[in-house]
Amino acid sequence: MHNLLVMFLLHWGVMSLSLWAASHVFSGLRFENTGSLLVSALLFGFVNAILKPVLVLLTLPLTLLTMGLFLLVINALMLMLVSALVRGFSLSGFWTAFFACIFIALLNLLFGSVLYSGNETYWKPVHMGIQNGVWL
Repeated sequence: MHNLLVMFLLHWGVMSLSLWAASHVFSGLRFENTGSLLVSALLFGFVNAILKPVLVLLTLPLTLLTMGLFLLVINALMLMLVSALVRGFSLSGFWTAFFACIFIALLNLLFGSVLYSGNETYWKPVHMGIQNGVWL
């Protein structure tokens, strides 16, 4: 339980840091205060965890037709949804959200690889159903 809480807080921190950095790179993405940034990061994580799989499933033919590029549109729309729901988070338009999502994804990858590299229990791959010599 303790490990799950730590991982949740790390994910939230990485998302908050990525959104903060994106707000300094893209002039159309702004947070009025730290509270709106933290709430936006939390809500964006929940939207990614709950709503994104449903949208990916519903738009699977279009995603396959565009060779996965439509996933970028889904991410941008989810960021726009979060900006509509959180007071103090403003987003100027779709293209700002589109490119900000690419930037945020790259930063999450970078920060995540640095922060989670020491936590082997979280990132340890399971190959062919075997972990530590035991079938899963």
